[in-house]
Amino acid sequence: MKGDTMRHTDRDEPLVSGLKWVIRQAVRVLAILMTAVIIMGVVDVVWVLYKRLTDDTPGLLEISDILATFGAFMAVLIAIEIFVNITSYLRDDIIHVRLVVATALMAVSRKVIVLDFGYLTWQYVLGIAAVLVATAFAYWVVAIKGRGVDRYLQNEEWDPRVGAAAAEEQPAAAADE
Repeated sequence: MKGDTMRHTDRDEPLVSGLKWVIRQAVRVLAILMTAVIIMGVVDVVWVLYKRLTDDTPGLLEISDILATFGAFMAVLIAIEIFVNITSYLRDDIIHVRLVVATALMAVSRKVIVLDFGYLTWQYVLGIAAVLVATAFAYWVVAIKGRGVDRYLQNEEWDPRVGAAAAEEQPAAAADE
């Protein structure tokens, strides 16, 4: 029959709609749990600072104390980024690759900040460096180069030879006219 297609949408398929509802509820539970993790992380940061400041030499922090404090702070910030990822999924029903890669970059950076290079092999340090460079490159591709691609996909002018620089200059040039 002419015009009769086998297209199925969520409205046509109750099973898919039901499964999507279950997933959204699971994401809501994850958001609640991540909030609890963030609160526990803040309590941990306060506890670490309290313990470090009330130890042997009150008021003075050693390098190991500062690194432990930085690690606790960064863990809370990463948890907040993951919470933002979860809530953005609830709002838009898509996974924001840029945000996920930024969270990964922050997690790898945290690892680098708290590393004790005195106990590591050169292979481990090289591996962490490779992961950091790869994650930074992925962020550059998604966040910087992706801006120009977004404009191209929205049928705006974009010069692929120049990348994001041309895309960012266009609004400024239009404002000057």
